[in-house]
Amino acid sequence: MSGGSKAVQSAVGAGVLLLGLALAAGALQIPAAAGYGGVGPNFLPWVVSVALAVCGVAIVREARTGGFRNMDPPSGAARAWWPGFAWVSAGLLANAALITTIGFLLSCTLCYLLAVQGLRRAAGQPIGPRTLVIDAITGAAISAPVYWLFTKFLAINLPGLTSTGWI
Repeated sequence: MSGGSKAVQSAVGAGVLLLGLALAAGALQIPAAAGYGGVGPNFLPWVVSVALAVCGVAIVREARTGGFRNMDPPSGAARAWWPGFAWVSAGLLANAALITTIGFLLSCTLCYLLAVQGLRRAAGQPIGPRTLVIDAITGAAISAPVYWLFTKFLAINLPGLTSTGWI
């Protein structure tokens, strides 16, 4: 393995480790008062930060002891396809901008629809009315159970389209 690859792989591991440490610093700012079941609001950030730190250390160790072994050659295009990035970004931005206006379910469905358009176009797949309808239905099928789980079972308020709490 070349020295450049080892350095890049080590840098990736160091970045993951730093991300875990940054999340841990943020978790220190969250109150530790125990809630339901003795778990406070800072529990999950601590779990994620420890997991990231452990993964970062493991990646650095792997890179320093010979690099990523049995790694498949990179697939896909040699360069990024920026229109696909724009579609995915448009989906995320539309979701953030519209979630309080049209509700969680519709904004997440739109986010999914736009993001999948970018991925389909990047892969060279044909786009037509049938795929748009299928993607919209799939987006709704993914976001509806998430919405209902949060609002009905966890009692976490998410923006809805109606006041019934079901859409």
